[in-house]
Parts: sequence; structure tokens; C-alpha cells
Amino acid sequence: MAASELYTKYARVWIPDPEEVWKSAELLKDYKPGDKVLQLRLEEGKDLEYCLDQKTKELPPLRNPDILVGENDLTALSYLHEPAVLHNLKVRFIDSKLIYTYCGIVLVAINPYEQLPIYGEDIINAYSGQNMGDMDPHIFAVAEEAYKQMARDERNQSIIVSGESGAGKTVSAKYAMRYFATVSGSASEANVEEKVLASNPIMESIGNAKTTRNDNSSRFGKYIEIGFDKRYRIIGANMRTYLLEKSRVVFQAEEERNYHIFYQLCASAALPEFKTLRLGNANYFHYTKQGGSPVIDGVDDAKEMVNTRQACTLLGISDSYQMGIYQILAGILHLGNVEFASRDSDSCIIPPKHEPLTIFCDLMGVEYEEMAHWLCHRKLATATETYIKPISKLHAINARDALAKHIYANLFNWIVDHVNKALHATVKQHSFIGVLDIYGFETFEINSFEQFCINYANEKLQQQFNMHVFKLEQEEYMKEQIPWTLIDFYDNQPCINLIEAKMGILDLLDEECKMPKGSDDTWAQKLYNTHLNKCALFEKPRLSNKAFIIKHFADKVEYQCEGFLEKNKDTVYEEQIKVLKSSKKFKLLPELFQDEEKAISPTSATPSGRVPLSRTAVKPAKARPGQASKEHKKTVGHQFRNSLHLLMETLNATTPHYVRCIKPNDFKFPFTFDEKRAVQQLRACGVLETIRISAAGFPSRWTYQEFFSRYRVLMKQRDVLGDRKQTCKNVLEKLILDKDKYQFGKTKIFFRAGQVAYLEKIRADKLRAACIRIQKTIRGWLMRKKYVRMRKAAITIQRYVRGYQARCYANFLRRTRAAITIQKFQRMYVVHKRYQCMRAATIALQALLRGYMARNKYQMMLREHKSIIIQKHVRGWLARVHYHRTLKAIVYLQCCYRRMMAKRELKKLKIEARSVERYKKLHIGLENKIMQLQRKIDEQNKEYKSLMEKLSNLEITYSTETEKLRSDVERLRMSEEEAKNAANRVLSLQEEIAKLRKELHQTQSEKKTIEEWADKYKHETEQLVSELKEQNTLLKTEKEELNRRIHDQAREITETMEKKLVEETKQLELDLNDERLRYQNLLNEFSRLEERYDDLKDEMNLMVSIPKPGHKRTDSTHSSNESEYTFSSEITEAEDLPVRMEEPSEKKAPLDMSLFLKLQKRVTELEQEKQSLQDELDRKEEQALRAKAKEEERPPMRGAELEYESLKRQELESENKKLKNELNELQKALTETRSPEVTAPGAPAYRVLLDQLTSVSEELEVRKEEVLILRSQLVSQKEAIQPKNTMTDSTILLEDVQKMKDKGEIAQAYIGLKETNRLLESQLQSQKKSHENELESLRGEIQSLKEENNRQQQLLAQNLQLPPEARIEASLQHEITRLTNENLDLMEQLEKQDKTVRKLKKQLKVFAKKIGELEVGQMENISPGQIIDEPIRPVNIPRKEKDFQGMLEYKKEDEQKLVKNLILELKPRGVAVNLIPGLPAYILFMCVRHADYLNDDQKVRSLLTSTINGIKKVLKKRGDDFETVSFWLSNTCRFLHCLKQYSGEEGFMKHNTPRQNEHCLTNFDLAEYRQVLSDLAIQIYQQLVRVLENILQPMIVSGMLEHETIQGVSGVKPTGLRKRTSSIADEGTYTLDSIIRQLNSFHSVMCQHGMDPELIKQVVKQMFYIIGAITLNNLLLRKDMCSWSKGMQIRYNVSQLEEWLRDKNLMNSGAKETLEPLIQAAQLLQVKKKTDEDAEAICSMCNALTTAQIVKVLNLYTPVNEFEERVLVSFIRTIQMRLRDRKDSPQLLMDAKHIFPVTFPFNPSSLALETIQIPASLGLGFISRV
Repeated sequence: MAASELYTKYARVWIPDPEEVWKSAELLKDYKPGDKVLQLRLEEGKDLEYCLDQKTKELPPLRNPDILVGENDLTALSYLHEPAVLHNLKVRFIDSKLIYTYCGIVLVAINPYEQLPIYGEDIINAYSGQNMGDMDPHIFAVAEEAYKQMARDERNQSIIVSGESGAGKTVSAKYAMRYFATVSGSASEANVEEKVLASNPIMESIGNAKTTRNDNSSRFGKYIEIGFDKRYRIIGANMRTYLLEKSRVVFQAEEERNYHIFYQLCASAALPEFKTLRLGNANYFHYTKQGGSPVIDGVDDAKEMVNTRQACTLLGISDSYQMGIYQILAGILHLGNVEFASRDSDSCIIPPKHEPLTIFCDLMGVEYEEMAHWLCHRKLATATETYIKPISKLHAINARDALAKHIYANLFNWIVDHVNKALHATVKQHSFIGVLDIYGFETFEINSFEQFCINYANEKLQQQFNMHVFKLEQEEYMKEQIPWTLIDFYDNQPCINLIEAKMGILDLLDEECKMPKGSDDTWAQKLYNTHLNKCALFEKPRLSNKAFIIKHFADKVEYQCEGFLEKNKDTVYEEQIKVLKSSKKFKLLPELFQDEEKAISPTSATPSGRVPLSRTAVKPAKARPGQASKEHKKTVGHQFRNSLHLLMETLNATTPHYVRCIKPNDFKFPFTFDEKRAVQQLRACGVLETIRISAAGFPSRWTYQEFFSRYRVLMKQRDVLGDRKQTCKNVLEKLILDKDKYQFGKTKIFFRAGQVAYLEKIRADKLRAACIRIQKTIRGWLMRKKYVRMRKAAITIQRYVRGYQARCYANFLRRTRAAITIQKFQRMYVVHKRYQCMRAATIALQALLRGYMARNKYQMMLREHKSIIIQKHVRGWLARVHYHRTLKAIVYLQCCYRRMMAKRELKKLKIEARSVERYKKLHIGLENKIMQLQRKIDEQNKEYKSLMEKLSNLEITYSTETEKLRSDVERLRMSEEEAKNAANRVLSLQEEIAKLRKELHQTQSEKKTIEEWADKYKHETEQLVSELKEQNTLLKTEKEELNRRIHDQAREITETMEKKLVEETKQLELDLNDERLRYQNLLNEFSRLEERYDDLKDEMNLMVSIPKPGHKRTDSTHSSNESEYTFSSEITEAEDLPVRMEEPSEKKAPLDMSLFLKLQKRVTELEQEKQSLQDELDRKEEQALRAKAKEEERPPMRGAELEYESLKRQELESENKKLKNELNELQKALTETRSPEVTAPGAPAYRVLLDQLTSVSEELEVRKEEVLILRSQLVSQKEAIQPKNTMTDSTILLEDVQKMKDKGEIAQAYIGLKETNRLLESQLQSQKKSHENELESLRGEIQSLKEENNRQQQLLAQNLQLPPEARIEASLQHEITRLTNENLDLMEQLEKQDKTVRKLKKQLKVFAKKIGELEVGQMENISPGQIIDEPIRPVNIPRKEKDFQGMLEYKKEDEQKLVKNLILELKPRGVAVNLIPGLPAYILFMCVRHADYLNDDQKVRSLLTSTINGIKKVLKKRGDDFETVSFWLSNTCRFLHCLKQYSGEEGFMKHNTPRQNEHCLTNFDLAEYRQVLSDLAIQIYQQLVRVLENILQPMIVSGMLEHETIQGVSGVKPTGLRKRTSSIADEGTYTLDSIIRQLNSFHSVMCQHGMDPELIKQVVKQMFYIIGAITLNNLLLRKDMCSWSKGMQIRYNVSQLEEWLRDKNLMNSGAKETLEPLIQAAQLLQVKKKTDEDAEAICSMCNALTTAQIVKVLNLYTPVNEFEERVLVSFIRTIQMRLRDRKDSPQLLMDAKHIFPVTFPFNPSSLALETIQIPASLGLGFISRV
């Protein structure tokens, strides 16, 4: 496509502008070939006609699309030209506050004139190891690229920093060196990197000064070579300097200063050590007051002086030499104040005793008269004689200034030499990185010799730069195999030839300097004659014969010839130098001048032209004796040319990296961009030349995958093939018809300038058309939706209206019907009411009539009833009277008759009674009669009873009737009396009524008066009440107000107190965490120093162990880990050792001595720690040694006795301890035994135990007596050993001890009796308790049997209700359940009984064994005859029962084997998979338990120390293996928990079972070792975090940021020369799934190793913090990642991580909170960023981000597509204003190295120690379970 076709309507172009250099405008109509004028509209709205150049027909440059503006790399711009570069730099600098930008291989750095937080160590760590294109442009990225290429390509590197004064060259070079020092570290303990950085303050103080353009301008050029060893660690450095501006020592322009060191000295003049220098204010000295600006704002010269002195000390410049330097500098200041008085026009004189000269001579140690003479005279030498000639005042001042400049220059060179010596590498240098900080192209109103040399150096550097850029372009084309066409670029070789070729400007200058009467004028004429009109680059000014013009690559420069010869010769009178050399008091001064050829040219190097790969510090070649004078005559120009040639050779032998510093304005205003000044510097520094070379070829380059991803929208589905390359070719052939506009390489597509913009235009048009189609469809859908909604609304309205009408009609019909119904019911009501009235009247009449008739009938019936009752009673009475009379008469007749009959019968009976037989016959009938009579009597009795009851009823009835009648009579009498009383009462009441009426009249009158008074009182009361109410309301309101205030105050106080409490709590927690973190950091540092000490000790041992000087040894720079643990390869490595030992010992002596002193100090500290831990043991050993020495002095017989007695005493004491322990165990066993049968007094076991107790007690008493006797004898013997004591003293002491022994025996016997009584009481109580418990258990069993019986009955009843089949099944099920429960109960009882039996048997065996030992010990004391006489008792041998006590026994000599098999050679994977977690920890603790059981403190200490050292050693050997570190962290924590769990402390024992409490340690308190193990666990945790970080770090950026988890969301933007990492996943690219798989791996390994859950949570929290911090840091340093789509990707990735936390039940671990800054940053990328409401929302949302981070993200926000909008600068300012009160850290990046303080919560184990089995795979067969 032709370029003219792009000039269509609305296309934007750049037009020249005198003020802004370039202005943006928009085309108002399409351009057609042949048009002479373009119709434009400026951005401010003004229309303009732009006339095209008729000769060139050049169109104005097109403007890049907005999406490309602000790119990191200028070569990513589609249109590469000056306005595009300038605009891109301005947008990045002003809007985004970004000072670094790439321009191909060049880093453009714009001085912000403000301190930016982008140079901290966190930024260095962020750039370390990153590809240059993956991060935002930065000086650290260039430094990292140089460092990486040096390591990768094995080639030396150079960083060339250039720019004009004030552009920031020195600062950039300083930051580059700081990066190398931080990243690489030092190869030794000499802190070389600190020395390299310390050289900056020294060189700045003596070589930098304030100028009008820069407060800290470097007035010399320097090239610093930083040397590295084979591991690329800094081992040294070397500095070369170029062209110091000596004239500044004696002259400064207005608003400028001399070198900083002079002002630092003056500011520190009050210091005691500087009193002898006799300095004062800077305004006092002529050399420091000429500029009139002795103070720099914001700079404290006194503090800077302190920094300078510290740097000198660090670099090894002694205090005496420092004072010598300050003396010379002070002497220069005083020399500048020396004044001359003219005698005549040709001579002058110094006033006698001139104070400045006197001070100068005193400081320099020279004679006053001699110095004063040679300052006013000079010596002239001819062929035959020499004579002394006076000089004029002007010449004398010039000679004084020349001497001052010469002294300063020599001092400068001397300091540089000493700095180089201090930085000199002590080992062989493998490679280096050079940092060139050199002046940029300069042009002033008056340009002299210095500007000429500076511009000459820049011509050479520009030539080298052009060649390098051209070479890189050519290599890129050849690598991609595309046709190579020669690119025309500016070659400045003619300009260089003009300066340095034969008969060039420098040659003519040197020739003129050799002429006796040479002058600047004659030299100018020679230049005109030689070059004018012959060289196109040389011109003569029209109005001057003392100047010349050179056309440099950047601009034309006019040089004034005045002063060229003098500056080139740089003459100083030899006599003055001799006077200074003759100084004997001041040793430093002669050193400055003893080898002047070296001092003058400190930058000369080896004469060989090619610089080798590995170079040591550059030193001047030793000159032959005959060359000294000739070398001294070299001119400054000649020296500079040689130095420059050597520099170019060095640069050509290295890989260069370019940093171009730009000064944005001349007023040092922060973030102010002057387009004119910027364009001048861009032209001068070669940036635009780079752009031109790139634009001449194929500046835009895309990989096929990136092109496909970006322009997939331009392809149809049928165009997409499986081969991406062929797909891109097919599409490009259709899109761009001119094949010259692009080329296909092997991996990339190359485009001519403007083609990417054309493709972007097509893509934008396609997307715009798609957007229009989408908008059309959506708008149609919306309108259709709106129409459907309106139609539906209309139908709804109609429906409701029609419904309303229908409801109205229905209502009318309903009302009509209701009216008819009302009428009907009204009429019915009237008729019904009338009928009801008539009916009611009729019913009333009937009721009255019927009532009257009923009452009459009732009265008649009542009278009739009463009369009948009277008749009944009367007739009954008469009948009863008649009945009684008749009955009485009948009874009387019967009695009479019966009496008569009875008498007759009696007679008969009397006759019969006289006869027996009759009697018998009668007797037979009599019985029957008696029976009959008895029955009759019973019947009569019954009748009698019934009659009596009737009679009593009648009597009762009669009595009741009588009582009623009596009561009626009484009532009538009472009514008569009441009637009489009532008549009397009526009279009295009438009288009372009359009285009451009178009283009523009186009362009424009184009532009126009272009412009047009451009304009055009521009125007054109401008034009073109203007043009181008002006062009450006021008081109530006041009370309420006061209560409210009190309540508010109380609430406020409560809230403030709560807030304070919360804040104090948080602060205390933070302080605790800080302290914990500080402590853990100290532990980390301690472990690092300890490892370093071990490495150094091993290296020392290796150095010492070398048998012969001819053999080679291991390089000290080799990895300490490899040398320490790769034992098998030590012999083979020894053959590859460098020849470092063969170097002279003098060179390494200082370093070795300092190293030796450090090692010696460390060894001393460790020995002191060891000594403090073993003080008690040492004291005992010393006492034993003293006793042994004294015993040797005594007779041998006495020594043997003492030795025997001491051994016996020790044996008896140990035996005594064992017996005490056994006695305690026996008592405990007897008191704690639960089974009553075993402990019953008559039981066999009880008798055996009691016998054993008795015998052991007796033996214990015997042993106690023996111990007491031996102790007393030992004390007496010790007293006797003392030389001062006599034998009598010892006998007296022996008697005293014997008395004390008797008292002690009595006391011990009493204590023994008390213990026995207590034991018997406890046994009695235990028996009583057991009896009670047994009764209680029997009662419980009875109760349980009752309950069981009831339950059985219930079940039986339930079963009877079930059908037969279910009944059988239920009964079987019940029976099975019952039998199972009974079986379990029986098994439990059996186990308990077995345990009890085993325990008692074991105790019996132990005590039997002890008794046997005691008997054996007693038998040894019995004679053989006695032994024979005693009978031998039979011994029962019980069967051995295995009841383990959770202890492991091992021999002392097997300790190392235990540590080796269990720690050093253990494979974590096999243990984690096959065995229980924490098995090594349990085994070690069981070994410690056994040593504690034996009361062997030495064994405990040795085992614990060996364990800790073994763990440290295995972690040092395999410290980068996650499984190993996790395994030993888990086991160390488990070991620590075991020591706590079984320590015997109540706080830990409450979690144990009773069996576990029995396993507690009994003899030793291992609290100190617990602290040591805790510290070790902290160190292992920190190592684990470092391993995690090393594994995760390569994955995080790729997986969290670069990889497209949601495909198609992110778009690929055009990139520049430095390609970024592609977001499309390749085979080796890490994705989010990689991170999650790695997290799963970590989590599963930790779980397999049995790590504590709380500790796993802390590890996961640390992992997530690392992920969040590294991701956020990279986001803050990568402009291409700050987009809306990337924010969506990040939020999705974070949600996946949160899902992982949920799956693992780790949401409460605090890990999610560590991702909060990243989540908020992603939200910030996605929210709206326009209005004030958006700003407020952002400020409230982003509370986890700092202000710097929020502003940085907003500045970096970059639209990926044209449809997104940029963040306005005003919006960012609004955010800053809202956040200005927020108090947060100014740090930009998160500290990715931060490790949260770790805690180890106590986690007891439920595992029983006695159940642990030791697998044979561990190789621990020498350990036995106890």
C-alpha cells in the first residue's frame, strides 16, 4: 500500500512548530497526489492550510494510533520518526511518571529532578533473573541483561552511560554498580561490593562540582571495570579516569562551585582533628568564593564529609594518609589566597610573613623563603647556562594557579590509584563488566579545549554505537534469513579523521606547542591553511580569526582558539615542584611527584591493542629509564587520544549496552518537559540515528503466533490452517499487495515503517464495523423489545379499561337488584312488624288470663293438700293408740295362758325327770326342740329389730313435725315483737328527721362558704401546679439533656477506650510479631554465619591438609555445599584446582590474616558457649585433678586407700539412688494397685512384696550407715590433706562428723518409721476403700440385674405381640447382642487382670533381681566357709512376659550409628509412605527416655546434641529438597512436642492418658533443649520457605500474569525490539494449573509427613503471600500487564486459588487475606476511572494498597484496544489528593522476601510409645525395646 493512501480524512499528522517543535493536526479531507496544500485542524480547534515543499514533495509525518502511545519501546511504534519519539517520551514522562524508555538497544533515561522510590533492594530483587523485555524499562534491566550475557556468552560487557551535564549519568552509573553489588555478592569476606560502592562518595567529592546545569556534575570521565570470578561474584574493580577539569580548581563561573571536597572541609573546620588545617568559611578562600554560591540546597557538606571519611576508611586509606590528603587540599585553598605585589611591570614580590603562604608552607612542610622566591621567579635554561628571571604579577598568579591545578591533579590521580589498589582482585579475574560514565556532547556560547576533547570522545563513541546498531540489524536479518540490503547511515569517520589523523587538528596543536614562539593565533592560521575549503566539516567563522567550526554528528560547534596551547601543554614550573618534593616533614607530598609520568597518565594501560577476556586491574607499563623525560613531555591532547584509543579497544572487545541520559529542562524543575532541549539531546545522543537506521529497514517485527493472535479478526474461517506460518503468509498477501513492504523470516514477519499502522487501521475498521453491526443488532433488539413492551402495555391498559367499564355495569345491575331486594324486605318488615304486635298482644292477654286461673287452682289444691295432711296425722294417731291398747291386752292374755300351760308341763317334766330312760328319750327330742327354739328366738329377734326400726322412724318423724310447729310458733312470736318495736322506732325516727333537717340547713350554709374557699384554693393550687409543672418539664428536659450528655460521654469514652484497647492489643500483637520476626531473623542470620563458619573451617582444613606444594587444591570460590558433601568427588576435583597457592604469599597475607582473625574470634565465641554449658562438669574435673595431684604427693599407701574409699563411696551412692527409686516404685505399686485380691493382707503376692520391702529397707539402712561413715571419713581425709591442718584437727573434725552422723541416723530412723506408718495407714485406707468399692459394685450389679430383668420382661412382652417369625428373629438378635456385650465386658476384665498380673510380675522380677544383686554383694563379703554352711534355697524361674515401657536401649558406642541410620542416611519418601508419621522423632525420644531412666545426663546431652547436629548436617546437604526439609521440620516439631508432652509439667500432662503420664521423664528437665529445638524448627521452617520460593518463583509470573487462563480476553499489542514473554502457552510455559499442581504436591507431602495442621496453615499462608507479592510486584513493574482484560485474568486466577483453599479446608489459615492487595489491584484495573465518585470508590476499595501502588497502577494503565480509555492525569491527581492523609509506607513494591513469624502450637500425640515397632528397613537392629 502506498504511503499517500494513508493520508485520508481524519488521519492525524505532525507539523513543525517553532515553540513545541511538533504539533498534532487532523486532516479535514483526503489527500490526493498533486495537492500542494493540506487542509488541517489543530487540536485546539484552529483550521490551518499546510503548504507542502514543492521540491521534496514530502508529506508531514503521520501520527501513531493512540493505542501505541506510551509504549515501553520506541521501536514498537508503527511510524518511527522524530515527532513520534518525542511525543512518546513526553507522554511517558509527564502523564505516566516513567523516566525510562527503550529505543531498540538503547535505554533512554530522563532526569526527573526528584527522588523516586524505584531503586530499592526490592526493585533489584524484582528485576534479578528477569528477561530484559519482560519488565518495564529500567537501569536495573540493562544491568541484569549485561550480567546475564556475561554469564551466558562468556564475554565481557560494557554499559556506556552518556548525556550532557545534569542529565543523570553519574546516578545511572551508580545504580548500575549498586545492582551488580547486590545481585552478585562477594566471593570473600572482604566485602568487595561495599568497597565498589564506597568508591562513589570519594570520587564524587574530589571529581564532582556544582554547575549551572547540575548540582552534582561529574567533571571527569571514568570507566569502572567490575571484576567477577568463575561463579560471577564480585572479586574486585578497577577505575580509569579521563580529562579531569583542572581549571575548576582555580576558577568557577557565576552560580557554580569548586569541587565538593573543598566545601566539605570548610564545613568541618570546627572538628578537633582539623584545627591544624586553619580553615574557615568557604567565602574566605579565593578558590571557593568566585562562583558566589557556596551552598547547595538540601545538601549538608558536613554530613557528606563524614560519608567521605567513612568511605576512605572502608577502602583502606589510613587516618594518617587521610589527614595528609586534607592537608594538601587545605594547602591548595591557602595557596589560592596568596597575593602578589608588583615591583614594576616585569617583577613582583610577596609581602613578608604573608599569612596564607606561611600556612601553606607549614602544611606542606617546605621553607617559606624558598617557596616565596620561586613563586615570583623562574629558571631559564639555555645551551650554555641557566639563569633566574623575575616574572610579572600576572605571570606569577598564573604560575600559582598552575601549581594548584598540578597539585590537585596529582592528588586526584594518587587517590584513584589507591582506590584501585583497594579494589584490586586478590584472585584471578574471570570476566568483567565495565561502566563508562562519560560526558555527553557539549556546546556552549564559548567552547574551549575541554569541549573539543569531550566532543571528540563523543564522535568516537557515536561511531562505535552506529557500527554496533548496524551490526545487530545485520545479524537479525541474517538469522531470520531475509534478503539483506545495505542501509545508508551517517558515518562520522571524516570528522574523526579531521581531529586525529595526520595533520589533523590535534597533530597541528601538538606541533604548535613544540614551537618556541607558538601561539593560539598562529595555530589558528595553520588550521585555516590546512583544512579550510579542503574539508567540508571544517569552517571559519565570518567575524573571527581566532575560532573554527567543526560539523559534528549532532551539531555545528564553534571553538575559540584562545587557551588551547596553554591547556594542551599544561605547564608548571619545575622549581616549584622541586620545592614540594624536598618536603621532609610531609611524606605524602613527595609521593605525588616521584613518578610523574605515572601520575600524569594514570589511565594508560597495557600497550597491547586487544583486551583479553579475563583482565586484572589495568596498571601503567613500566617505562624505561631513558623514556622518563620524553614521557613527561606528552601533551594533554596526546594523552587523551591514547586513552581514548585504549577505551575504544576495550569497548570493541566487549558487548556494549547503551544508556542515554536526557535533561528535560534547564531549570531543574521536577517532571517538566522542554521539547526543544529534549530534541537537541535526542539528536546529539544518537537515539534518532538508531530510529533512522531501524526505520530504513524493517523496524516492526512480529512472531507468527503473535501476528496470528493479533490479526485473527482479519481472517476468515477457511483461511485458518494448521500451519500458522502459511496462514500468516496467505493473509498478508491479501492485505498488503506490495511485497516489498514485508518479509517472512524463519520465526518472524518483518514490516516496513507504517505497515503495522496500516494493519492496525484495517483491524480497527473491521472491529469498528463489527461494533456497528453489534450496536445495530443490539439497538434493533432494544427497539423491538421496547415495541413489544409498549404493545403489551397498551393491551394491558385496554384490558383494565374494559374491565373497569364491565365492573361499573355490573355494579349498576347489582344496585338495581339490591334496591328491589331492599323494597321487598322493607315491605315484609312492615307487615311482619304489624303481625308481631297483634300476636304479642294476644299472647299477653292469654297469659294474664291463664295465670289468674292457674293461681286460683293452685290455692285450692294447696288448701286441699294441707287438710289431707292434717287428717292423715290425726287418723294415724288414733290408729296407733288403738293398736297399742289391743296389743297390750293380747300379750297379757298370752302370758297368762302360757303360764298356766308351763306350769302343767313343769309337773309332767318333773315326773319324767325322775325316770332315766325317760330322761334319755326326752333328751333326744330335747335337742331338736332346743334347735327349733333357738331358730324361733332368732326370728323373733329379727322381727323385734324391724319393729324397733319402724318405731324409731316414727319417733323421728314425730319429733321433726313437732320441731317445725314449735319453730313456726316462735317465728310468729318474734314477728309480733318486731312489729311493736317498729312502731316505737317510727316515732324516734321522725324526731331524728326533724333534727337532721335543721343540721342540713346549717351544713348547706357551711358548704357554700367551703365551696367558695375551695374554688379559691383550687384556683391558686392550679396556678401553683402549672408553675411546678413548667419547672418540672424544664428540669426534666435539663435532666434528659444531662443524661443524654452523660450517656454520650460514657459511650464516647467506652468507644475510645475500646478503640484504644483494640489498638493497643493490635499494637501488642504487632510488637509480638515484630519481636518474633526479629528473633527468627536473628536465628536465620546466626545459622547463615554458622554455615559460613563451617564452610570456612572446611576450607581451612583443606588448605592445611594439602601435602605437597606442587599439588593443586580446590578453588575457594567453589560452592561450599558441593565441597562439603560430595565426598566421592574430592579426589577428582583436586586435579582441576587453580594455581592459587603458587601465587606469592605476600599478596594473600593481609586477606588470610583478617580471615584467620575472624575465624579465631568465632571459635572463641563457640568455645565460650560450650564452656558456659559445661561449667559444673569442668569444676568437678578441676576438683578431681587437684585431689589427684595432692594424693600423688602423699605416700602411695594412703593414696590407694583414698582411691578405694572414693570408688566405694561412688558405688554406694549410686546403689543408694537405685534402691531409693526401687523403694518409691514399690510403694507406688502397693498404693496404686486396684485389685483387692492381690493387695489383701493375706494374699501371697502381698506377703512376698512385704518381705521384699522389709529386706530392702534393712539393706537401705545398712547402706545409709556405710555412706555416712564413708562421707565422714572422706571429709576428715580432705581436711587432713590440707597443708595447714594437723592430724589433731582431722581427728576433732572426725568426731564432730561422727556426732552429726548419729544425729542423722536418728533423724533418718524417725523418718523411716513415719514413712512405714504412713504406708500402713495408706494400705489400710486402700483396703477399706476397696471393700467399699466392692460393696458399691455389688449393689450396682444387683441394680443392673434388676434393670436387666425388667428389660427382659419388656422385651418378652414385645416379642409376644409380634408374629411368630419376627418373634424368633428378634429373640435371636437380642440373644446375640447380649452375648456380644458380655463377651466384650469379659475381655475388658481379662485385659485389666492381665495388665495387673504383668505389672506385679514385672515388679516382683525387678525386686527379686535387685535383692539377688544385694545378696551377691553381701556374699562377696562372706568367707567361703560361711557360704558352704548356708543351705541353698530353690529359685522359681518365671516365664518372661513382654510388657514394654516405651523406651529404647542402645549402647554409647552405637550413638553415631543411630544418628547415621536414622537421620543422615534416611530417605524421607520411604518413611512417609510406609511408616507412621514422625517415627524418627518417636524413636529418638524413646532413646532419650531410656537415658533419663538410667539417670545418665552425659548420654542425654550427647544424644540430643548429636541429633541436632545431624539434622543440621542433613539439611545443609539436601537443603534444596522440599521433601527432606518438610520431613525434618515435621519430625523436629514432633520431637519438640514429645519433650513437652512427657516433660511432667501439668500444663502438658492434662492432655495425656494415665499410661502416657507414666512415661514422663523423671530425672532431667530438658526445657533448655526444647528452646534449642524450637530455634532449630524455626530455622528449618525458614529454609522450607526459601525452598518453596525457589520452586514457585519461576511459575508465578508466567502462571498468574502472562498465561491466558481465559482464552481470547487479552489482546497482543505490537512490541518493539525487546520482545516480551508471549502470553500464549508453549510447551515449557508455566500455567495456573502448574502452580495448583505444585501446591497440591506441597500439601500432600506435608500431610504425608504428618506435619501439624496449624503449621501447614502457616506454610500455605506464606506460599500465598509469596504468590501475591511477586505477582503484584511484577504487575507494578510491567506496563503491558496493566489493562482491563489482565485484571479479569488475575481475578479469575485468584478465584482458582481460593477454590483450592476451600478444597483443602484452609480458608481459615489467613492465606486469602495475603492475596488482598493483588485482588484490589485487579479490581482497580477493572473499575471505572472517570468521575469523583469513582475516585471515592477506589479510595475506599483499595485499603490494602499503598498510595504509591494505587498511583503507579493508574499511571501504568494501558488500553489494549482502541475502545478502552486512558486514565486522565486529573483523575490521578484527584486520587492523590484524597489519599494524601493516608499514612502508609512510601515503598512501591511488597517485600517478597518477608517471612511471617512462625509459631509451633502444642500438639500432643495419642500414640502409645509402647506400641511403636521399629521396622527392620531402618537398620536399627542394635536398638532393643525396653
